[in-house]
Amino acid sequence: MAAVAAATRWRLLLVLSAAGLGVTGAPQPPNILLLLMDDMGWGDLGVYGEPSRETPNLDRMAAEGMLFPNFYTANPLCSPSRAALLTGRLPIRSGFYTTNGHARNAYTPQEIVGGIPDSELLLPELLKEAGYTSKIVGKWHLGHRPQFHPLKHGFDEWFGSPNCHFGPYDNKARPNIPVYRDWEMVGRFYEEFPINLKTGEANLTQIYLQEALDFIKRQQAAHRPFFLHWAIDATHAPVYASRPFLGTSQRGRYGDAVREIDDSVGKILHLLRDLSIAENTFVFFTSDNGAALISAPRQGGSNGPFLCGKQTTFEGGMREPAIAWWPGHIPAGQVSHQLGSIMDLFTTSLSLAGLEPPRDRAIDGLDLLPTMLQGRLTDRPVFYYRGNALMAVTRGQYKAHFWTWTNSWEEFRQGVDFCPGQNVSGVTTHSQEEHTKLPLVFHLGRDPGERFPLSIASTEYLDALRQITPVVRQHQEALVPGQPQLNVCNRAVMNWAPPGCEKLGKCLMPPESVPEKCSWPH
Repeated sequence: MAAVAAATRWRLLLVLSAAGLGVTGAPQPPNILLLLMDDMGWGDLGVYGEPSRETPNLDRMAAEGMLFPNFYTANPLCSPSRAALLTGRLPIRSGFYTTNGHARNAYTPQEIVGGIPDSELLLPELLKEAGYTSKIVGKWHLGHRPQFHPLKHGFDEWFGSPNCHFGPYDNKARPNIPVYRDWEMVGRFYEEFPINLKTGEANLTQIYLQEALDFIKRQQAAHRPFFLHWAIDATHAPVYASRPFLGTSQRGRYGDAVREIDDSVGKILHLLRDLSIAENTFVFFTSDNGAALISAPRQGGSNGPFLCGKQTTFEGGMREPAIAWWPGHIPAGQVSHQLGSIMDLFTTSLSLAGLEPPRDRAIDGLDLLPTMLQGRLTDRPVFYYRGNALMAVTRGQYKAHFWTWTNSWEEFRQGVDFCPGQNVSGVTTHSQEEHTKLPLVFHLGRDPGERFPLSIASTEYLDALRQITPVVRQHQEALVPGQPQLNVCNRAVMNWAPPGCEKLGKCLMPPESVPEKCSWPH
């Protein structure tokens, strides 16, 4: 309770100071570090039961902070989940979906026309009101065209790429993906930033680590509060690690990548302690979606006991590892069963800065400070969207599926399997099956693997629906979908001549192309 009272007094001082009411000695708001992994699964950390126990730094972070076993992304795919984190809103609201097909996943390849709309207010934009300097390191994935650049949406610095490290490409029909420092292209993946697909060797995680450490040191020296969004992608296929980590894991190359990430997080937390700013720095570790079982076991991770993985709205695609760390504020060694969401990081970060979320739009994220500082639990639903479709809803321990689908029979017969070794009859379907009249309901406490749906004749089933149905009705009646951003592709909008390409001799002629509907997987 003392920690809560102190935090309340500190937030009041921040508000009074910001209002110009003459408060002297108002404290600087805490620094904020959001560590967002790419395709890392719930079961990839030792603290979540991974048997190799190769994540000592993240396990220690959990021992010193709070573990969330029931923490969810907002979408089982990279770019919509990242939009949700930075806006605090479901992707259906911000336009990060496609209407080219029902329940189709959609992402931002180089040729995508859309991106994060100017009408959306991103976390770094709002944190400026409290004096924060913001940097993103790594993967942006919210659009490739100049108007979608992170420095147009509140970030002060960027080192990274607009997309994942896909490739290599031929630099004719499609260029290798560029890497930026702020507005300037400083190279491309597989060229100035090599990735050896045969051995898995790449130094990108070390580069991203150094960017983080340097930024923290500069902001601490300037006595400025900072927001660092460390969004690295080593665990996204093709996975990579630097030479000292290659071949060191019991889990193969994917484990090598996880070990290097763990080591990097340890170095970041160690620096915060060395600079004596650990107690004024809030750190949260999570992932953008579940492990990509389509790439497992060599190039993908583990979702623990949960069903399926990335691309699906089963628990394996949506439930994420999550650790909160704030020494002196969050009591050590805590486990919270709060249903948490990646969108909560938006609202919680604003709360840390003494700011209120925007009131002119629907915000889906909760403020988790009462949970982390006081142990309070808040009843809230979790909505599982896939593209434009609400597939499932969880409230309390009960999850109701209104649609089930893994991927098409066509893809499955070609060897594309989102749920390898996990076929559950009537659940992991390869056609879109509607259950809106009689939802499939699971008790996630007893059955986290979603293998045993409740009998529709049982009292428990009826009671669960009585809890969930009004929430769904209210949500759908109030929902105003954003203009879909991921419908149209056009090869002519690829970053063929980004600033800085002249210095590198990397400017390419744009292809002749016309806009067309993006062809998403079935």
